[in-house]
Order: sequence, then structure tokens, then C-alpha cells
Amino acid sequence: MKYYLVAGEASGDLHGANLMKALKDQDPEAEFRYFGGDKMEAEGGTLAKHYAEMAFMGFTEVLLNLRTIFRNLKTCKEDILAYSPDVLILIDFPGFNLKIAGFGKEKGIKVCYYISPKVWAWNQKRVLKIKKVVDKMFCILPFEVEFYKGWGMKVDYVGNPLLDEKASFTPDPDFRAQHQLNENHIIALLPGSRKQEIERLLPAMLSVTEQFPDQQFVVAAAPGFPVIYYQQFIGAKNVKLVFGKTYDLLNVATAAVVASGTATLETALFHVPQVVVYKGGTISIAIARMLVKIRFISLVNLIMDRKVVTELIQEDCNTVNITDELLRLIDGPGRTKIMEDYRQLSVIMGEPGASARTASLISAYLLKG
Repeated sequence: MKYYLVAGEASGDLHGANLMKALKDQDPEAEFRYFGGDKMEAEGGTLAKHYAEMAFMGFTEVLLNLRTIFRNLKTCKEDILAYSPDVLILIDFPGFNLKIAGFGKEKGIKVCYYISPKVWAWNQKRVLKIKKVVDKMFCILPFEVEFYKGWGMKVDYVGNPLLDEKASFTPDPDFRAQHQLNENHIIALLPGSRKQEIERLLPAMLSVTEQFPDQQFVVAAAPGFPVIYYQQFIGAKNVKLVFGKTYDLLNVATAAVVASGTATLETALFHVPQVVVYKGGTISIAIARMLVKIRFISLVNLIMDRKVVTELIQEDCNTVNITDELLRLIDGPGRTKIMEDYRQLSVIMGEPGASARTASLISAYLLKG
């Protein structure tokens, strides 16, 4: 079969690569072409466009880059037609991929969507469009099955690919020694991988270090930025940087301060007590507060449907609040409670194997004709 995949950011590249690997197990003669990244390219096939040219964050940034976005859409559509795939596999990235889904359906191409758009967060009526343009939807959050069912659409929960990543992780026994870390408690700082996120969140994260002289603070740095970039925020503080070793860091961390996003769930799966933080542009936040209709922003709280981790958003993301929350998480009943909640979360999430299950369902669907 000929597969055309579209992933528009780093997480999609990772999940796309794992799915490609699983599809090759199902279909050894599989051919791939895709919008994606380095990880997908390492699995073979042809990279048509790198996600680095596509990822724009927030309402304002999207508006400022509309011309580029429309150009990318045009390129993608033309490339799909030229390749004539047996199936389109769209990975998350809904602002772009739902338009590609509509195009694929219009051209008579089978459309599979892996990692559902977060339609449950705002403008839920988008499900009506999804029902028209997507043939098979594969969800990675347990509550999405019931959500779609409420709109009359059957979807498959395939498990979460983060479970696969964690299952394949082998801890580095020399991690502490390599990074000059002693046996004292480690506080992990995960400020995200986008420039905007880092610049808004890292200063607030670092502002609490003086309150914890006996703790070791370590930043999970994004590979796309040099040491000197992070050093402008760290200055003279005794804070370590770790590149490409986030799981090793979480494996030894006592607590963490985490940017809202996928990392909140990763941190929970490692059973590291965390405080979730988020800051956006003033205009973007104002728009989001009008449109978004969910009680929580962190995946942990959304999946559990109750407050498990504290969320500090916008003006609440400050030195005093982060300090108070870390004190609660390092020791005492707050830590005990969140650990019990994490155990319940792990049961709800299920077992690893999301990529393999998705590949198997896609192959079965294609074989039916």
C-alpha cells in the first residue's frame, strides 16, 4: 500500500515514526510519503516538507503566518494528488489536517485520523465535519470514545503512544554522574520546546530556585536551542541543563514544574508530582477564555476529570504560587495524595501498544476495500 502521512509538529513526527514502523510490520512492502520530520525520515520513504516550516503557536502567530499556512496547504494537496496514495493518515495538527481530510474525502481517498483533534475543548460542533470527512478516527485519550459517541460517531481508543515510549525507555545508570548531580532531591523544570513557551515560562520557573537551597534544579532543554540560549535565563543560578534526556531526568526527579501540554502526562506516567504552568500572549489568552469550554488545561486532570495537579495559568504563574506548590509536593500529604491519583491514572490509561493497534486497524480497514 501507499501511505501519505501528515504531521505538523515534533510530537506528530515521533508518533508518525512509530506508526510507520508498526505499519511496516503489517505491510512489509509499504511505501511512505509525508509531511513530517527527522524521526519519520529515519523510517524511510520520502519527506515532502519538514514540520519546522509549519508549526505556529497561538491565535496571533497563526494570523501573522496565514500566507505561509495557505501555501503549505496548497503544496500538500498537490503533493497528495501527485502521489495518489491508498490512504491518508493525518496525525493531530487539526487546523491544517482537517482541511486536508476534507480535500482527501473530496478526491475519493480513504482518510484515517490518528490522535483526535481536541474538539471536546471548544467548538464541539466540529465533530459534524469530522464525521463527514474522516473514515476512521483513532483516539489516544480514554474519555474521547464517550465524547464522540455522544455525537453519534464511533471511534477507536488505541491506547496512548506515550505508554509505548515509556515502556521502551531504559534508564541511564550514570545519568546523575554525567550531569554532576548528587543524591539530593532533583526538581525538574520542563518549559516546553517552543521559543514562545520557553521565554514566557522559564523565568517564572527559575525564580523559585533561591527558595530551595537544598534542591537541585535541572532544565529539560529542547534540542533545537543551544546552551547559550538557556544561559541567558539561568545566569549565575546553580541550575543544570539536560538535552534529549527528559525521561532520564523524570526518572530521578522528586518533583517537577511543567509547561501545559503532553509533558504533563509524561511526568504523571513517571509518577513525579508536578505543578502545571502556562502563560500565553494577552490576546491569545483572551480569545481562548472566550472559546475554550473545558475545566482544566492539563491532560492529567482532563483524563481523571478532576483536579489532580495544580494548574497555574497566566498571572497565577508566579514565584509565590510555584514555591507553595513545590513545598506541598516535595514532602507530606500532598505528595501522598498525588501518587495515589497517578496510580489510578495508570490503570485508566491501559497498556502500551498504541502504534501497533492503530497499524492493525488501518491495515484491516484497507484490506476490506
